[in-house]
Amino acid sequence: MKPFIKLTSHTAVLPMAHIDTDQIIPARFLKVTDKEGLGKKAFHDWRYLPDGTPNPDFALNQPINKAAKILVAGDNFGCGSSREHAPWALLDFGFRAVISTSIADIFRNNALKNGLLPVVVPEDIHQHLLSRPGVQVSIDLEREYLEIEGGPGTRFQIESFARYCLLVGKEPLDYLLDQDPLITAFETARA
Repeated sequence: MKPFIKLTSHTAVLPMAHIDTDQIIPARFLKVTDKEGLGKKAFHDWRYLPDGTPNPDFALNQPINKAAKILVAGDNFGCGSSREHAPWALLDFGFRAVISTSIADIFRNNALKNGLLPVVVPEDIHQHLLSRPGVQVSIDLEREYLEIEGGPGTRFQIESFARYCLLVGKEPLDYLLDQDPLITAFETARA
């Protein structure tokens, strides 16, 4: 996992509320255990027409949203079933952060463990972002601060252990494995 310290990107906007994990990555694509390639399936039923061609009306298919690394989504993003494939799909699609007024707990935890930063912002900041698709945003995880080009900024909070793991680019299991020498020394001293 790459460290997440500061990210500056234009935004892609999906203003719909209650985008659930089945809309992010439909269940029929969950048969894989590899993260690679899931970006092609992200938002599949919205991104593609029944004949498999890209839906020209879907926001993420618009040229303005190409290469966006920050997704601004409607309220209650990532609700629904627990599905680690959802953050995998968003990361493989190219996103490193999701901004909303609320993000479902299980999705948020899965995102943090996999290097996708879920940022919860106040309603006024959210409305500002929704009304300006493609605006440039800088997210500083060290300072826990979000800046909008030509607009307001805001603080946000990330749980301290998850923040540490993101900053150093480690999944929680990698962090635990790094502690093995200390654990072994402690167990040896107590034996």
